[in-house]
Amino acid sequence: MSSRNRLKIEADKRTTPLLANPRNLRDNNNLPIICWASIRKGFSATVLMIRLARIGARKQPYYRVVVIDKERARNGRSVEVVGLYNPRTNPTTIDLKRERIDYWVSKGAQLSDTVSRLLTKSKAAAAPAA
Repeated sequence: MSSRNRLKIEADKRTTPLLANPRNLRDNNNLPIICWASIRKGFSATVLMIRLARIGARKQPYYRVVVIDKERARNGRSVEVVGLYNPRTNPTTIDLKRERIDYWVSKGAQLSDTVSRLLTKSKAAAAPAA
């Protein structure tokens, strides 16, 4: 038997699920694992955050306000972009889609401290104009 065939057979053994038989039905230790995520240490349901993701060049910060999974990296793949924030303009530019932010908050998304401050700041700036 060639080494290539031997490797293929070993790989098939690892990926084929265990079938139920009397020996592995006696206790739960030998049952096949259906989902690795369900046994991961500290597993919980995904928590969505509304936070800033930096998109500016070096020493020129410019941010997107994004809805993203809490465990993802700062600039990881986001669910939706709900606004922009440019601290370099005078006064700072804050462009938020309020109805989308309210929608995600109603679905259970949490606001970061910075985004909640930006939200109150933009509400205060919009109130005198109205």
